[in-house]
Amino acid sequence: MLNQLEEIEQAALVALDEVEDEQAMEQWRVANLGRSSPLMAVFDQMRDLPKDERPAIGRRSNEVKQKLEKKHSEKADLINQLALQKSLETERLDVTMPGRPVSLGRLHPITTTMRQIYRIFAEMGFQIYQSRDVETDEYNFQLLNFPPHHPAREMQDSFYIAGHYEEDNPVLLRTHTSPGQIHKMREHSAINPKDPPEIRIILPGMCYRHEQISARAESQFTQVEGLAVGKQITFSDLKGTLSDFNKRMFGQNVRSRFRASHFPFTEPSAEVDIECFVCGGEGCPVCKRTGWLEILGCGMVHPIVLQNGGYDPNIYTGFAFGMGPERITMLRHRVEDIRYFWANDVRFLEQF
Repeated sequence: MLNQLEEIEQAALVALDEVEDEQAMEQWRVANLGRSSPLMAVFDQMRDLPKDERPAIGRRSNEVKQKLEKKHSEKADLINQLALQKSLETERLDVTMPGRPVSLGRLHPITTTMRQIYRIFAEMGFQIYQSRDVETDEYNFQLLNFPPHHPAREMQDSFYIAGHYEEDNPVLLRTHTSPGQIHKMREHSAINPKDPPEIRIILPGMCYRHEQISARAESQFTQVEGLAVGKQITFSDLKGTLSDFNKRMFGQNVRSRFRASHFPFTEPSAEVDIECFVCGGEGCPVCKRTGWLEILGCGMVHPIVLQNGGYDPNIYTGFAFGMGPERITMLRHRVEDIRYFWANDVRFLEQF
């Protein structure tokens, strides 16, 4: 068997010396190192050898295999170098031609929109507050005035991770960034329960809802929520803040309107529309012929929510609002399908 290995090695090395191109190199590898090569056959026959002969045969077989692999690698490098040299000698290379441009990465359109939202509210004195994506039913619903079996829960079909909504306090992916309101209020009220500090924050993040995916709805989406809590805050403060935001976001000449609505965690509640910047308010397919585009919901923080956060509703008031950066980006760039944002299609993303 040792003599056979010696013959295999010598025959392979002689054949390797005659290889001159990549195709022959691959044929040599298959013939001498492939699964059906003579060397691999020796490895298959080792189980039939006497036990006292196996160590020596196995050691020698591995030595031959390693040597052939090393010679194969060296010869392949040599062939590649010769091919490159031949290419440089025979092919023309115009060194004055400009190089190929390097494709640079860019910000996602949603990231760009969110950064602009951050900048606008930072100029108004709002700070960013990050809250967790996984919440308990208590923080996501109950403390926000969504008691069990409340009809409004049907609008936010949830991804439950542990437990079920009929149990005491199951765990779920947050359906909105509003639970961060309770976290922030309780952090502040813990500092001074009798006179907690005022709050002015925005809460950006990803939200998750078990919805039917369509051109206008996704199962996960970003949201930017705002919260201001203090003494003598009125609906006029809310209206002034959002009207100023609309002008900074969409242009100084944009008109906005507030429509009465209902949310369990605010009272009174409203939805905010801006004048359609595609048709100028005359009516078009983008605004469904109404002349207005809805961009966010808002309202005065419900007294129960204030109380759950540790603030006395007899002393403190506040306002809250929530907007979807995807919806705003769709309106600004006339994108017709929300699914484009998270499909990772480079053809779409390179347009921004």
